[in-house]
Amino acid sequence: MTELERQKNGRLYNPFNVHFPQFREKKELVAKFNTTPRDSGTDRMQYLKSVFAYMGNHAYIEPPFYCDHGWKISVGDCFYANTGFLVLDEAEVNIGNNVFLAPRVCIYTASHPIDAEIRKTMLEIAKPVRIGNDVWIGGNVIINPGINIGSNVVIGSGAVVTKDIPDGVVAAGNPCRILREITEKDKAYWKAQYDDYINDIEISKGEKQ
Repeated sequence: MTELERQKNGRLYNPFNVHFPQFREKKELVAKFNTTPRDSGTDRMQYLKSVFAYMGNHAYIEPPFYCDHGWKISVGDCFYANTGFLVLDEAEVNIGNNVFLAPRVCIYTASHPIDAEIRKTMLEIAKPVRIGNDVWIGGNVIINPGINIGSNVVIGSGAVVTKDIPDGVVAAGNPCRILREITEKDKAYWKAQYDDYINDIEISKGEKQ
């Protein structure tokens, strides 16, 4: 079994002996994304579209952004990541639709042995991370290797996610834990807030006319 095959199968591998095609080219594209001025007239996201495994419609990332490889990252439609998004994508990272990330969210897929003697050999292991649809992740959240986050989830700022998070909950803390379910009461409250906003907009339009 090659080092790459061992990595893909979640077994110990030597990261210095795993070679990827177009590694340098993809690193250069990420660098261009980070250094292209907003007012240059260039769509910076085109650089990342050439790097990622998949990027849905209306996806946007605020620079700076960092990843190990890029071609293991997939993001869905209407994805937004604020500044400082970091992905160590030694394994696959799959993110669904309508996912919002606050500043400095970090996703790690690489892990190291607990035993110090084995750790000193520089071998590591990689585990994929998956995030569902309709997820909001607060600032400075760390998502550890092998984590699955469900759909319709809110993760509070500063959380360190060490265990899977199911659908339809608010979770926070270090280590991250479920605080409560997202309920119909939440839906009703935010629908009222939205209706109030729309009403004000309509009134403002009428006054301008």
